[in-house]
Amino acid sequence: MKIQRLALVLTAVNLLVLIVNLGQFRPATAQGTQDVLPVVRAHALQIVDAQGRERATILIHGPETVNGKTYPETVLLRMGDPNSEPGVKLTTSVDGSALGLSNGLQGGVQLYARKSLGSFVRVIEKDGKQQLLKP
Repeated sequence: MKIQRLALVLTAVNLLVLIVNLGQFRPATAQGTQDVLPVVRAHALQIVDAQGRERATILIHGPETVNGKTYPETVLLRMGDPNSEPGVKLTTSVDGSALGLSNGLQGGVQLYARKSLGSFVRVIEKDGKQQLLKP
C-alpha cells in the first residue's frame, strides 16, 4: 500500500511540474519589431543559386606578391553567370578602384581609377584587340 501511495504522489508531482512548465511555454518569436538582423559581419560572403553554384562573392583578398610585384589588400565583389563565367568584378584598395564588365570570353569593358596608373577605360574585343581611352 505504501508503494502505491508513493507512486500516486510522484505522479501528482510530475503532473504539477508538467502543468507549470506548459504554463510558461511561449512560442519562439523575433525580438523587437524587425525579423532581420541589423548587421551581418563576416570575412566573406558567398551567394549561391538553387543548384548550389556560387553566383556572387564579396571578400577581402589579402596583400600578395606575384612575380616580384606586391599587390595591396583588396575588397572584391564578383558576380558570375550560371556557367561560372565572370560578369561583374568590382575592386577597391588603397591604390584606387576598378570595375570590370565582361560577357565571358567574348571581351568586355574595364574602368580604372588608380593612384598609380591614373584613370582610364579599356575595351577588349572578343579577338583580343584592346583600345584604351585616357583623359
